[in-house]
This record gives sequence, structure tokens and C-alpha cells, in this order.
Amino acid sequence: MRIFTGSAPAPRLNTDFPIRRKLLLSTMMLAMAALVGRAVYLQILDKDFLQDKGDMQHVGVVSVSAYRGQIKDRNGEPLAISTPVQSIWVNPRQLKDSEQDKLTPMARILGFPEKELRALLKKEKDANKRFVYLRRQINPDIAEKVKDLEITGVYFEREFKRYYPAGAVSGHLLGFTNIDDIGQEGIEHGYEHILRGQPGKKRVIKDGKGQIIKDVENIEEAVPGRDLILTIDERLQYLAYRELQNAVIQNKAHSASLVVLDAKNGDVLASVSQPAFNPNNRKELSSNRYRNRAIVDSFEPGSTVKPFVIAAALDGGYIHPNTMIETHGVYHLGRNVVKDVHNYGTMDLTHVLQKSSNIAVTQIAMTMPPEYFWGIYNKLGFGTSAGVGFPGEASGSLLDYQGWHEFDQAILSFGYGVSTSILQLARAYTALADDGIIHSVTLLKRDEDPDAQRVFKPETARKVREMLEHVISKEGTAYQARVEGYRVAGKTGTVKKATAGGYADDKYLSVFVGMAPASNPRFIIAIVVDEPTSGQYYGGLVAAPAFSRVMAGALRVYGVEPDGMENMHLLLSKR
Repeated sequence: MRIFTGSAPAPRLNTDFPIRRKLLLSTMMLAMAALVGRAVYLQILDKDFLQDKGDMQHVGVVSVSAYRGQIKDRNGEPLAISTPVQSIWVNPRQLKDSEQDKLTPMARILGFPEKELRALLKKEKDANKRFVYLRRQINPDIAEKVKDLEITGVYFEREFKRYYPAGAVSGHLLGFTNIDDIGQEGIEHGYEHILRGQPGKKRVIKDGKGQIIKDVENIEEAVPGRDLILTIDERLQYLAYRELQNAVIQNKAHSASLVVLDAKNGDVLASVSQPAFNPNNRKELSSNRYRNRAIVDSFEPGSTVKPFVIAAALDGGYIHPNTMIETHGVYHLGRNVVKDVHNYGTMDLTHVLQKSSNIAVTQIAMTMPPEYFWGIYNKLGFGTSAGVGFPGEASGSLLDYQGWHEFDQAILSFGYGVSTSILQLARAYTALADDGIIHSVTLLKRDEDPDAQRVFKPETARKVREMLEHVISKEGTAYQARVEGYRVAGKTGTVKKATAGGYADDKYLSVFVGMAPASNPRFIIAIVVDEPTSGQYYGGLVAAPAFSRVMAGALRVYGVEPDGMENMHLLLSKR
């Protein structure tokens, strides 16, 4: 035995134990967190893993489709709506050999040739694909029949399909969306940022076949798109569509466009083009059919600009209401020659418009300084986009006066050397219809026009309007534009089409722009018919009759009080 003497050291406490315990707890917590994280990853991020392992339930995050905003006419009538549909897709890797016999009824329900379906699925499975659409945007009832088959690996997704109740009547204006509900043409494309909604997200529980069996929680609410209320009146849109179609057929024309404006505020009440297309059925249609000619095409307006030349000269004091102008069938301007169809002799301003004299209007134009003349055209919107927010909207062209030669000013006076869309031309006529005030044009409903501005004095606009009533007389160029019971003012244009190296001798644009009632205009209608080939090509014979029918219908629909009862009584007495 060994004996220790002296003072022995005191026993030591194990102070490392609390630290070790903390380390152990931390390690356990990290391990648990890793296990939880792995579970979340498998359940949410790697859903295919669990789906391949059997029929256990699992949690997933799915997208929630958002409604696209509706497009409505000014009276609330739907022009474009979205309806819920189903799309069916498959994960080829998950298809079971034991369920192969279910592919036969599925193919029959979907209208899919069975041999093609099986070949597609085998091909995609061999390529290790996990996602293949079978059918998109089908009737929910059809999707339910497929769902009842309970095929592993076949999934269902709610989407929305765009539908256009008016079909071809408003096709060029509205455009359409693609299969992913994204605007591709027309208003659908131009106002995509307003119409398109924001998809949401939700957490769900799915069974082993991928079918949602329970909603767990909303992660992010879907935000629907906003509705668009247009200025379009569906009643006038249909009327304009029908009459323009008839004009194209009767005159065997290449194409045509027509616009109806509210003369008091610039609202576009109708806008149609031919040939038409139905946005509900776009199979085998070329992009040329989609083009909204009324807004994106430009052309030389011809004699329809002559009223502006006379208004500009009157307003600037370069001519007077009683001015007389000599014409003799031919007018020389330097080395260039201006001609009329007939020798009209000496004419007053009313007859200048009534007979549409190129010689007289040229002489009037040459009295004005180029800068002033150009300034009026510029204020009328020529060479500037109408600004309605439509994709591809035409600006037209107007050469700056500093680059003009003497003859440039002459041809501008009878509508050559300047180009415009039919919408821009109709807008310019608001300056005559609303007593000298030109209005901005819009496709979206608004309370008032914030950009209205004066171009002519009120008395000038009214005087020119009175002159334009004589164009609709028997002695004028547009007798077929008359509307029983109403005074009508307007101007024809018959324009040779520009071709490579000059103008064609046998291809014309037939144009007419008019307003009614002339005493206090309510509507402006502008129409252009491209390349009529049935024998007639003058604006007064091709475009004016369609104007008359559309104007008569518009006045009737809106209950506008007649201002030409004397004319009506005269017409009735002749029957």
C-alpha cells in the first residue's frame, strides 16, 4: 500500500459536459433540419421522384390561371371574352404498362388516332421527356371523361380560351390571342399590358397519379386583367361590315375600309376592313387577312382634301366667298400641266367643289405661302399618326414645305404627294364638322376629348360645309351619297394608284368622306374601295352608295332628328 502524505488536490468538476450536450443538441437539430429539407425537396421540388415511387400523397405548388380582361363595346356588349377550358398533358415516364389498355378509350375521346398517340408517347418516353401536351383548350366535359379513366401520368390544367362573339364583324379591330392567351394582333396585342392578368400560386395535395385532391393554401392570389371599354358601337360595326362587304362584292374590288366617327368628340364608332377574317377560326389564313386596312394602310386621298384647301384660303384671307376662278380645261404651271375632266369655264367656290376642279383648286393653293399651306395640312393630322394605340398604325406622309417645288404645292391641293389612312382622313373632317375644331380620335371610351384644337374659324367651317352639300346634288359628283330626310355634306375622290415608275392607268381607289346632318353633323363616315373592277371606279359611284346606307342606319339607330324634311317631301312626292 502506498501512503500519500501532505495536502492532496481537490477533486475536479467535469465542466465540459454542458458544452458537449449543446454540441450534441445542435448536431441533432441540423440532422433533423436536413431530413425536413430533404422531405420538402422531394415533396415540392422533386415531385417526379415521389410520383415514380408509388401512390403516396404529396404536396405540390401549382400555378393558378388569371382571367384575361374582357373587351366590350361602348354599351357594355362583349366583344372578346375568356372561357375556362382544360388542357391535357402527359408525363411519358410515368405511364404504366398495366394501364396501356386505357389509351384506347382516351384516344377515342380526344379524337386522336390511337396508333399516332401510342407512337408519340413511345417516342417521347424513349427521349426521356416528362411533359407532352395531348390536347389544349378543350371542352371541360371532354376532359372529365379522360379524367374518369384514371390514367397514371396524365394531367389536367385549367386554362382560358378567348372567344369573339361578333366573329368576323370585329376581327380586324380586336385581333386575337395565341393558345397561351397572349395578344397577337389588333387591340388584343396593343393593350396586352391592360388585358393580361397575373397568374397566382397555390399549394395543393396530389395523389400518386398527380391529381389534385385538396387545396392546402393560396400562396399568391391570381390578379385578373382589366376590362377595356371601347368607343365602338356593335350595332354600327355590324352595319358598316355588312355594307362594306356588299360594296366589295358588287364592285369586284380588291379590298376596302370604312370608319365611322362621332363628329363631336372623335370617338371611333365603327372600323371595318375587307376582306374579313374570323378570329374564332384562323386555320390556313395568311397575315395579309389580319391587317386592319382602315388604320395601318395609307393611300393618296385625292380630291377629298380639296375642301381643306378652300377652307385654308378663306381662313387666311387669300380668297373670299365670292371669288370667281377661270378654268379652261388645261392649266400650265411652269413645264407642268394640270387638267380637268371638262372645261368648266369660270367657277365660284361652290362649283369648284361640286365639279371637283383640279385647275381651280390649284390656283387657290398657289395663292398661299408654302409654310401656311403646309401648316394647315399639318394641323389636320396629315403625316402624323392618329395615335389610337393600334399596332402598326399608319402615320402617312407629308413632305416638309422647305423641300417643295412649285408643282408640289399644286398636286398637294388635289390629294397627291400626301398619304393618309382612312382613319386619319376621317379625323381631318372633324375640323369641318365641328365648326373648325379638330378632334383627336380614340378607340377607348372617354368622357371628353382633351386634345381638341381649333384649325378653322367657325364661320369658315360652316361655309365650306354648305358648299359640300352641293356635291350631293344631281349636278355634283356624289348624288348617290344622299340620305332621305337629312342634309348631307361630303366629297368624292377618285385616285389613280401609284405603281413603280408612276401611276397606273387602270387601277383606282374610290373614296368618299361625308357627314350628316349637315346643319349640325353627328357622324362622319369615310370609305375607300381599292381597285374596283366591275366597270365603275369613280368615288361617287362606288364608295358613295355604301356611305349612304351606313349613314342612314347610324342616324336611325341614334334617333338623330332629320334636318332635311323639305327634301324628303320632295322625294316622296316623286314616287
